[in-house]
Amino acid sequence: MKTITTRFAPSPTGYIHIGNVRSAIYPYLLARQNNGRMILRIEDTDRERYVEGATELIEDTLKWLGLDWDEGPIVGGKNGPYFQSERLDIYHTWVKKLIKEGRAYADSTPPDKIDEYRQQCNKQKVPFLYRNFRPKNLDFEFKEGVPIRFLSNPKERKWTDAVMGEMTAGPEVQDDIILIKKDGYPTYNFAHIVDDALMGVTHVMRGVEYLSSTPNYLALYEAFGLEVPVLVSLPHILAPTGNKKLGKRDGAKSVTEYRDDGILAEAMLNYLACLGWNDGTEQEIYTKTELIERFSLDKIQTSGARYDETKLLWMNGQWIRRIFDKDGARALYDRTIGFWPEVAEKQTEEYRLKVLSIIYDRLKTLGDLRGMTEYFFKDPEIDLEMLKNNKFLKKMSEAELEDLLKTAIRTLDDIKDWNPDNLQEVLNQLLTETNKKPAELFSLIRIAISFAPFSPALNLTLDVLGKDTSLARLNAVARSI
Repeated sequence: MKTITTRFAPSPTGYIHIGNVRSAIYPYLLARQNNGRMILRIEDTDRERYVEGATELIEDTLKWLGLDWDEGPIVGGKNGPYFQSERLDIYHTWVKKLIKEGRAYADSTPPDKIDEYRQQCNKQKVPFLYRNFRPKNLDFEFKEGVPIRFLSNPKERKWTDAVMGEMTAGPEVQDDIILIKKDGYPTYNFAHIVDDALMGVTHVMRGVEYLSSTPNYLALYEAFGLEVPVLVSLPHILAPTGNKKLGKRDGAKSVTEYRDDGILAEAMLNYLACLGWNDGTEQEIYTKTELIERFSLDKIQTSGARYDETKLLWMNGQWIRRIFDKDGARALYDRTIGFWPEVAEKQTEEYRLKVLSIIYDRLKTLGDLRGMTEYFFKDPEIDLEMLKNNKFLKKMSEAELEDLLKTAIRTLDDIKDWNPDNLQEVLNQLLTETNKKPAELFSLIRIAISFAPFSPALNLTLDVLGKDTSLARLNAVARSI
């Protein structure tokens, strides 16, 4: 049996979109599941849209997600080069075979003439097919600077798509497609056929938008006498509204932006793998190992999958807790470098670890650390309006608030061993002594020491801040009321 070989073949034309990444995840999972090979190939033949640095961004993103490739840039391999711009001689050799066999021709028809043909079809309200306007005297010679077209032989085409099932297309969708552009570079339609064949690719996974072009691809496989690989059409990732393909205008960011915002690689991989695939269970959190074990082509859905950033954030929060609970505070802390508020740099690593240990289960992203933890590192500005407008405190007068706060200060000041257990015991005693509800007493103390929308359990927050800092803040607020 052939070694299962997949490929991810992005174009370096800008940032790497989450849809692009999912087109890398599925080939990776299939290859790893079957002890096969995954190839990274850079399809850089569109020189007008080429963006400097985009290839490095692709490589960096794949590395971050843990999607290692067996052949391609950096790692090399027996089927290189892995940049299409370095394979021009190969494409020219293959197209010359077609010319020699009368299946491709040089076409010097001016672009404005082709536009005229297209407008003519538009007026007649019929599909534009260049083969209906091909020159009468075909030029079967390879010429530099002249586009080379495939001489189509339209007929009914039948094929099996691993996701979409049995497919059929008539001759009306097949045309004399361009193989080599006038600049000497191949088109995607031609180059990927050649490269996949030479690199031994057994499974071609790409977006469902290429389904309409498949009849033309099949014609090329036939002309070259090539075996057709397993074709796998991946459903669109839809905008949150569910009515169109996800695009930049729908708020989708590059994968590196999500990383910079504090999304974990495990969460991004988990989320995108499940966006259009489900193993038939209710499970939602998968490790990479589990994804490799469970993945199968027949579980890829045929309809589009709606992008839901809220679900991604939820999943990221699950992964933050999973890493902390399973691997420990240190494992999660190592991921937080660069996400703390600037003022945190003045504190020790040991102190930041304490803060992380009581805040981690409230984080949706690592970036939340900046807004959620600042009061642990510097005294917050006193905001009496926040205190007085709190839904649990707004019925109390200023005098009542001040009296309650001073009572809490005296009781807390008597604690000799400042630790979470003792703090909780004293807080409970304060409830009895003051005859207040937990929401009232604890909200007052919590706001007075943090002036934050929320904080971890009060006894834990007081413990990490320490006795001196906690009492100093409470006294400052009491004096301000």
